[in-house]
Amino acid sequence: MGKARDAQRSAVYDAEHWVRTMFDRAEERDIRVVHVAGSQITLPIERKFASLESVQRYVDAVLALDWVRAMWPDAGRTITVRARSGAGAAHYERDTATIAVPLHRGNTAWALRELVVLHELAHHFGDEDEPQHGGAFVDRYITLVGEIVGSEAAFVLRATMAESGVRIG
Repeated sequence: MGKARDAQRSAVYDAEHWVRTMFDRAEERDIRVVHVAGSQITLPIERKFASLESVQRYVDAVLALDWVRAMWPDAGRTITVRARSGAGAAHYERDTATIAVPLHRGNTAWALRELVVLHELAHHFGDEDEPQHGGAFVDRYITLVGEIVGSEAAFVLRATMAESGVRIG
């Protein structure tokens, strides 16, 4: 069976960009309270990484979590983290189990952050025949964010995805 069409890709990326911007502004202003979907939410702190090595250590730690191993059999498969040429996007390479992240863009390392790395891990745990950014992917991504970053972050991500018309699950 061939790969399914990735109909939600742009909506998922748009929603994620909005959520990352929300986290960035909260960090810049040191005001972590936001209003989302009629609720007042205190955003948790999102981890940022200084190097590929620190991203690799984070990925290894997530893959070693008991609940992750129990939920997704591919958690036992080692992932390699490498630098990606270009600065536009991070991506996951299924055939080599590699996460490629751009290191710098506009003098910032925008992709060296927890939300981006968890997005790529959600791809690792997916079925190769499912749409890359389909409902099952989004559900995995929100689960990872909720369990690792925090339930408030998952709520913001879920609400933003829903508002953007993204199908979840």
